Amino acid sequence: MELLIKGMSCGHCERAVEKVPAAQPGVRAVQEVSASRGIARLEGDAAPEALAHALRVEGYELVASHG
Repeated sequence: MELLIKGMSCGHCERAVEKVPAAQPGVRAVQEVSASRGIARLEGDAAPEALAHALRVEGYELVASHG
C-alpha cells in the first residue's frame, strides 16, 4: 500500500510518520517513508480511514492511498 501524505518536510517528520502506520492493525511493516516525495509505503491492509485519522492527529494529511 502506498500513501500520499501532505505535511512532511524533514527526517523528524519521516520518523513520526513511520510510527503512525506501524501502530495500526493490519500493517505488517513500514517499507519506506520519504518526506521529499511525500509518500509512505506499507506492507499490509490497514483501513485508509484509520490511517488518515492517526496521521491527522500527528499533524499530517493523508491525500491518497493506493494498493
